[in-house]
Amino acid sequence: MKTFQSVLASAVAAVTFAGCMAAENTTSQDEPDQGKSMVVQGNNTFALSLYAKLQSESGNLFFSPYSISTALAMTYTGARGRTASQIAEVLHFPVGTESTELNPKQLASEFGELVKDLNARGERGAYELSVANALWGQKGYGFLAEFLGLVEKHYGGRLSEVDFAGAAETARQTINAWVEKQTNDKIKNLIAQGVLDSMTRLVLTNAIYFKGHWARQFEEDRTKDAPFTLADGQKVDVAMMNQTANFGYMEAEALQALELPYVDDELSMIVLLPREHDGLSELEKSLTLENLSQWMSKLYKREVVVSMPKFKLTSQFSLASVLRVMGMEDAFSRSADFSGMNGKKDLFISAVIHKAYVDVNEEGTEAAAATAVTMKLTSIGPGPRPPVFRADHPFLFLIRDNQSGSILFIGRVMNPKT
Repeated sequence: MKTFQSVLASAVAAVTFAGCMAAENTTSQDEPDQGKSMVVQGNNTFALSLYAKLQSESGNLFFSPYSISTALAMTYTGARGRTASQIAEVLHFPVGTESTELNPKQLASEFGELVKDLNARGERGAYELSVANALWGQKGYGFLAEFLGLVEKHYGGRLSEVDFAGAAETARQTINAWVEKQTNDKIKNLIAQGVLDSMTRLVLTNAIYFKGHWARQFEEDRTKDAPFTLADGQKVDVAMMNQTANFGYMEAEALQALELPYVDDELSMIVLLPREHDGLSELEKSLTLENLSQWMSKLYKREVVVSMPKFKLTSQFSLASVLRVMGMEDAFSRSADFSGMNGKKDLFISAVIHKAYVDVNEEGTEAAAATAVTMKLTSIGPGPRPPVFRADHPFLFLIRDNQSGSILFIGRVMNPKT
């Protein structure tokens, strides 16, 4: 058997902060499980909301909403006032004063527990899974101890001092090297030249890496070239993996759904396949958390004849404009209030960068993701015969942590050969 090469990697958002020249010159307690569930539901709602914004992009699509949420959750720790309210609303953080909501410190605690749980399970050996966070700040800038302490305690993100003001390119290379290491060299050059400059004061990064074998692997000698019908009706020949085994399966009038678990059944890939070759756009319109939960609840383990393509995807986004449209307006403007970071209102988000890569083959999936936030100065029922699940036309897929319900990665395959 060939060496395992299936890879899923996503580098999400480099959240960079900058500050203004003027500044430069001078609730009731929730049960822990309930709190985690609230955070997961919020994260998943954000995942599908962001997908809805990005789906207008042509072609294949892939990203890690979990990584984006984590990087922006660290950012939220230092936000105040309307800036904090807008971030919480866009990210669907369950914060507020109601008894069913969390306060900001509780959010950080519950979010942090999710991160720690993923890391603990990833260290046990059946699969590899790690989530890493880090802060990169201008040396001598004077970040508040409370902010740094909360991020390190709950997210494991320690501050490393760099010199953006005098050596921005060296700082960029240092951060990119960290991302490469945390993603097993799957994400390279996350932050491109020119993103960081002498006005940059803080970069928050998240990296997520996953490598796991299918619980029921596809046999390589059963992989055959077969036509894949594109949305416009054209056909391309692709390598189609084939097997018949017991999988979670459901079908409805407009779609079929299949669950492909990884070893230990703690994580799974969920594939949503429209009935028609040009039906993905309609499926995407119906992709809400309520509908996804309903489809997932109807998955019924039974024998299924499965055919799906091997594929590799790469995506890269600059998310600032998308997040603004979603409602995070102040965070990217002179109105930004990140005084929880340094005691002053002199920082704003200058960039949110995401990069993702996925390679799926007969043996499993390897995944990685990184997020950086940069800041600058202001300036169905079973039938008598096994159903056939043949993914030979555009489909949507996601990788999900079955224990928490978190959507870690999500994407679509429009053409497996591009």
